[in-house]
Amino acid sequence: MKVAIIDDEPLARMELHYLLEQTAEAEAVYEGESIEDAFRLLLTEKPDLLFLDIHLTDESGLDLAKKLVQVPNPPLIIFATAYDNHALEAFEVNAIDYLLKPFEQARVQKAVTKAQQILTANQQAVPSKPIEKNPERLTIETDERIYLLPYGEILYCEVEGKQTSVHTKTAVYQTTTTLASIEKALQAAMFLRVHRSYIINIHEIKEIQPWFNQTYQVTMNNGGKVPVSRSYLKSFKEAVGL
Repeated sequence: MKVAIIDDEPLARMELHYLLEQTAEAEAVYEGESIEDAFRLLLTEKPDLLFLDIHLTDESGLDLAKKLVQVPNPPLIIFATAYDNHALEAFEVNAIDYLLKPFEQARVQKAVTKAQQILTANQQAVPSKPIEKNPERLTIETDERIYLLPYGEILYCEVEGKQTSVHTKTAVYQTTTTLASIEKALQAAMFLRVHRSYIINIHEIKEIQPWFNQTYQVTMNNGGKVPVSRSYLKSFKEAVGL
């Protein structure tokens, strides 16, 4: 299984990372120190299990756990904290275990074994019916909310400064998630990087116009204008049949 540790104390992360590497179940271990890091890892690495501290710098691991309840197929959560007075709240947000610092190898192993058993049971419980076509959705956090955007609704994504905008058929969602992370999450042939600042849904192109230096400007179905840079010109032509 893939495991992520979210804790603002480097030494605690280091200790838990080492103990997890001693278990047979943990295939990969990732680290972060904030809720922003947690969402980045959820987008890019998709961990199966999340070890989460309750008291993060100016943030609460409990708040993150409450948000994850709204996400489809969220990771299992184990709280790993120095405080023993939040156990009830932890289990109210579906945590499967509650570890107190300092960590012990046997206790970490017990928690990981429990997580593996739950993951295995969940996989076996999945019905063997045909998978729906295009079930994919992009998960982004913005304005302290989590949005699940169906791939077919996304027209294009653009970045300006540290802000990324996801343009859909009905709205524009702004997030601090990087364009590179969104590109990794959009695992579908319909999406194409055409510029260092733009990703487009090629099914939503309305018009292609010749532009400067033998490049193109694309007009999307919502009227948005997107430049195609020379670096991405070859892949763009191949994708749209030029």
